[in-house]
Amino acid sequence: MITPRRALVLIGAAVALVLTTLPAQAADIPAPGQIVMSPNMEHVTNVPKPAALTDIHTDMAFQGDYAYVGNYAGFSIYDIKRPKRTSLVSSVVCPGGQMDVSVYGNLLFGSVDSSRSDDSCQSTAQPASVKESWEGIRIFDIKDKTKPVYIKSVETNCGSHTHTLVPGKGRDARKNVYIYISSYGPRADFPDCQTPHDLISIIKVPLDNPTAAAIVNTPVLFPDGGNPGLPLPYPDGKSATTGCHDITAYPEKDVAAGACMGEGVLMDISDREHPRVTQTVRDDVNFAFWHSATFNNAGTKVIFTDELGGGSRATCNEAIGPNRGANAYYDIVGGQMQFRGYFKIARHQADTENCVAHNGSLIPVKGRDIMVQAWYQGGISIVDFTDSTRPQEIAYFERGPDNTAPALSGGFWSAYYYNGYIYGSDFNLGLDVLRINDPRTNQARHVKMDALNAQTQMSYREHGHGD
Repeated sequence: MITPRRALVLIGAAVALVLTTLPAQAADIPAPGQIVMSPNMEHVTNVPKPAALTDIHTDMAFQGDYAYVGNYAGFSIYDIKRPKRTSLVSSVVCPGGQMDVSVYGNLLFGSVDSSRSDDSCQSTAQPASVKESWEGIRIFDIKDKTKPVYIKSVETNCGSHTHTLVPGKGRDARKNVYIYISSYGPRADFPDCQTPHDLISIIKVPLDNPTAAAIVNTPVLFPDGGNPGLPLPYPDGKSATTGCHDITAYPEKDVAAGACMGEGVLMDISDREHPRVTQTVRDDVNFAFWHSATFNNAGTKVIFTDELGGGSRATCNEAIGPNRGANAYYDIVGGQMQFRGYFKIARHQADTENCVAHNGSLIPVKGRDIMVQAWYQGGISIVDFTDSTRPQEIAYFERGPDNTAPALSGGFWSAYYYNGYIYGSDFNLGLDVLRINDPRTNQARHVKMDALNAQTQMSYREHGHGD
């Protein structure tokens, strides 16, 4: 989400969860709180947002039998060993948006991109124009899931909007993990976030001494300044490149894809401390803000998302159309990205519903490329992009307009497939657990992963009939 945070006030009674199945037609806008889904989807359970965390849920990570869910006010840990009985283990109150999280061993990393009075969990908001203000990465020890311990912070220029966990390579993998910091929004009156900000920060975390974590490099990715952008009124403006929003790494293949506001990039990360841009693509016709990236399992395709309107606009409607606020699919041929097509959910949303392409992950299916993805109040969509020129939705889940919060401030931040189930992080309504029952995806239930971090892709064995 790219717009400044607005206070969210919880109003009204709990949302009525009315289960129905309706056709995916543009005119079918559900009633507030009403659940609609395709016949091949099951709503397993919902765990309401913890009372201790008074702000909105953000991104997620998974490890073993646990899910970790960020929140502008901190983060929570859930026991998902029995998905139908998903339960809260603990919550940590530590304000500082967005608190997107990743996990590695006994460490949890949280991004802070809101300027704070200091790095503590008792900090208060303070303007970035004040030199002493802090923002960056917080590190927690999560060995005891019931009592996480805050052990270290690392300040980074322009904060940490999101971050990417990249394990060391070869022998270094046993010693270090690296954190690529994505940040943007420089201004002349921000002492620690000056223009131009065409770089990322790289933090090196020694695994045997994580409190020694420190910045080891700030490589400039766009020495020519990147895309200058088009300063037109919404919805026609195109963002300039000033750093990156998300970087998704595929460490096994030594590559990464960066969604860098004004453009998409491929990077060689074979030298973890010195990533190198190998190709850049731009779309000054339909893409307003390059938000996130996902590879297919083979590493031969990459999907970029456009966060038109910053996640606080109603973009899933006839006026905006099918190619803006959408996914763009690129095949990687000879190391070069070649555009193939767009996808956007066809279900139109109400004018009170923020809806745009957001975060998701692959469903590990043999021989096919299938992704589950959040669309804010557009719900959760599952798309087969095996033919990247004709991506097709095969399942969906959504609620009607969220009337528990102000307009344009609800829905699913992210949705990920992990060990047989789909987990959705809803701004205001908590953690949803879903399951898809479809011949095209059921093989994925045989694939078990030890962990999943949103911006760190791991390959999976493509199980299927005869394996």
